[in-house]
Amino acid sequence: MRICVFEDEKFDCFFPLTLTRPVFELRCGYISLLERFKRNFPKAEVGVFLRDYLVPTFKKRAEVDAINDMNFLTKDDVLFLNGRWLMRYGEIELEGDEKVGLKDGEIVYIRAKRETIEKNKADSLPKLLENLKNALPNEETDAILLNYPWDLINNNPEAMRWDFEAFGNSGIYGKFAEYAVVYGDKDKVFVAETAEVQPFVVLDTTTGPIYIDEGVKIYPHTRIEGPSYIGRDTMIVGAKIREGVSIGPVCRVGGEVEETIFHGYSNKYHDGFVGHSYIGEWVNLGALTTNSDLKNDYTSVQVYIRGKLVDSGELKVGMFMGDHTKTGLGSLFSTGSVVGMMCNILPAAGELLPKFIPSFTWFFRNKFSRGMGLKHSIETARAAMARRKVELTEEEIELFKYLYELTKEERDSVIRRRK
Repeated sequence: MRICVFEDEKFDCFFPLTLTRPVFELRCGYISLLERFKRNFPKAEVGVFLRDYLVPTFKKRAEVDAINDMNFLTKDDVLFLNGRWLMRYGEIELEGDEKVGLKDGEIVYIRAKRETIEKNKADSLPKLLENLKNALPNEETDAILLNYPWDLINNNPEAMRWDFEAFGNSGIYGKFAEYAVVYGDKDKVFVAETAEVQPFVVLDTTTGPIYIDEGVKIYPHTRIEGPSYIGRDTMIVGAKIREGVSIGPVCRVGGEVEETIFHGYSNKYHDGFVGHSYIGEWVNLGALTTNSDLKNDYTSVQVYIRGKLVDSGELKVGMFMGDHTKTGLGSLFSTGSVVGMMCNILPAAGELLPKFIPSFTWFFRNKFSRGMGLKHSIETARAAMARRKVELTEEEIELFKYLYELTKEERDSVIRRRK
């Protein structure tokens, strides 16, 4: 039996986070959506379908058996999985009756035998999925199908609780200083063998479990509330980590953070508040960078999705920031801000930034510009990555060039309007 994880047409509802990665590589809980599928079905061969322009970079980091290969679907029975599905552990079985699981009419999964796939074969995955949907019994499910970036934030605390139980780890195995404290149930803490918790750190498990991964360093005067996850080789420096925070690998985090996902390799080293937000990779947030996540009139937050304002229906929504973006001192973001990839933000003192900042733009003293161009942005990315001993690949450079052209119109439109 094989699994096939696919992107559908809603991948762009998660821009700018999914400009540089397929939707199933977004994180929720301790791991990505793809890793969650693989943990649910550890013995299955894994094929994925994603946008063609992402394939070269995805190949460099992915551990899957097939990419965009229709032939992969003809050799065995297949369980098709929508890449936007936040799967609970044990939610469905790998093998079983042929059927189509739906959420509000959208495909969540399809379990199909090889013979059925052959009878309904098509020249593309979307057509094959539609044929199978029409050929097999359909049933509505209570699956969590993510529609917008804030769905990742809203489901993150519960996903971390699932992961703590599923990972099956509990206990303190690394260095834990005499004057560090677990406030609450000590069975809800895991400190990995190579992690270090220094004096005057408080781990508060009264609201959920805390998982501190390998190579993490927690510096003095840090408070972490559960549920929270601190990823591999991350440093937490005198921070207030409130509940609902998951931080990916190799981050540097200080100040106050609440209900937020850091994808990985990003810095928020200084004071400032980030809440109800998703921060991409290789982001650097300058000192006192802060976002609002609650409007003064307590009405729901609107967010730019596909070029239009969408009512989130949520009272608390922070910001969504693409990869390789840098913010200057005192950057202030309003509720529901969307900040593209490879932006350079240098605000005027005390002024709120625009709610939407397109990819590859510079914002300096209340004006948009193209800055110093793509070549300069690529060299900045190369320098930032080298500081973490990571090499910028030719595949990534080609992706940046493609995305620069893909986002040209929205960038030019904003620059024209703000002149």
